[in-house]
Amino acid sequence: MSGKLRITGGTPLTGEITVRGAKNFVSKAMVAALLASDTSVLRNVPLIRDVDVVTDLLRLHGARVEYSQDAGIVEITPGELHLPDDPEEMDGLAGSSRIPILFAGPLLHKLGEAFIPDLGGCHIGDRPVDFHMRVLEEFGAKRIQEPAGLHLVAEKGLKAKPVRLPYPSVGATEQTLLTAVMAEGITMLSNAAVEPEIMDLIAVLQKMGAIISVDTDRTIRIEGVPELYGYSHTSLPDRIEAGSWAAAALATGGDIYVRGAKQLDMMSFLNVFRKVGGAFEIDDVGIRFWHPGGELHSISLQTDVHPGFMTDWQQPMVVALTQASGISILHETVYENRLGFTDALVEMGAHIQTYRECLGGLECRFGQRNFYHSAVIQGPTPLHPADIEVPDLRGGFSYLIAALAANGTSYVSNTDIIDRGYEHFMRKLHALGAHVEKIE
Repeated sequence: MSGKLRITGGTPLTGEITVRGAKNFVSKAMVAALLASDTSVLRNVPLIRDVDVVTDLLRLHGARVEYSQDAGIVEITPGELHLPDDPEEMDGLAGSSRIPILFAGPLLHKLGEAFIPDLGGCHIGDRPVDFHMRVLEEFGAKRIQEPAGLHLVAEKGLKAKPVRLPYPSVGATEQTLLTAVMAEGITMLSNAAVEPEIMDLIAVLQKMGAIISVDTDRTIRIEGVPELYGYSHTSLPDRIEAGSWAAAALATGGDIYVRGAKQLDMMSFLNVFRKVGGAFEIDDVGIRFWHPGGELHSISLQTDVHPGFMTDWQQPMVVALTQASGISILHETVYENRLGFTDALVEMGAHIQTYRECLGGLECRFGQRNFYHSAVIQGPTPLHPADIEVPDLRGGFSYLIAALAANGTSYVSNTDIIDRGYEHFMRKLHALGAHVEKIE
């Protein structure tokens, strides 16, 4: 990764931007198209690096992909699927994404085998593939360790098994869904993730011919079918990006209309935004977020799986909380190492102290594991410019917000990683009046 920006902060962000399809859904819907016998059409697709990665992986496996970037439409036809002739072709792609693991189920159904390279992604916590492998093996796959990754084989097909997740993991839920929809028998998936992106994936699979029901106790029932067909679907908007721009409006004292933002998927965020002192106005096509003036309020905040406050909103909101009066308490319960980004904020003048103890209302699974997963933020503290490096996708956008809130000129490097999840972020920053320049 590379990319270095010169950012001169101290100017409120004002104006209008548009968010398109959710990064955490679009890539999974593209993988699901492999299960079909004909063409699938996905609309509202953002131009982000993760879409490019999945497109390249699909083409490596023989699928035909046509991507109209301006229109945001992707057409995927599985065609004659095959494993890549040279597994090393996948190395560069796998190094920037964890998507390849989700190819396993569809490829095992279609080819009877799959190859999964060593996986990359943001280093924000423990994201082991062991559970993914365990599900695949219980369904009938056998794995063979090879120098470049794992070769999976299912000579007798995949058969449904009951699955209970130890934690409502989004990735593990996606893996089980993509594997179970064509497995022989009925899969009862317990303690599943039920995020809006998961529900949209289930909607896509149902359009394809899958039989899936969702109970109120996080149990998903999947009845395997022998064949699936192409879908036509419009992606739900990216609630993470919408929340990121809302936090930017709050931290810089700005006023941003986010076209495409939806209230229903952001209700827990909107509650927190209002408690901190931000203002918002909702209409049929978007949400306006602004700083109404006066002091921002300190809060106690705990991340959680849906319908709680999602972990991907946490980092940009922490930047805004550095400008709130009093002491805010944060308890991160989803990813154990997600508070490392606060070191750079401290360098910029923020008063943030991290702790191993659970500082939320309840103890979480990280409380006895020696992880710094809670934080105390004392504000307001003026932020000053710094030379900082982006650690991961969400932390990276948070650094942009901090630099824009600081008085003076900051240099932020490794910004290309932000392209993984934020479409045209430079263009949008300029549209909001930000003084940002790419220098290398």
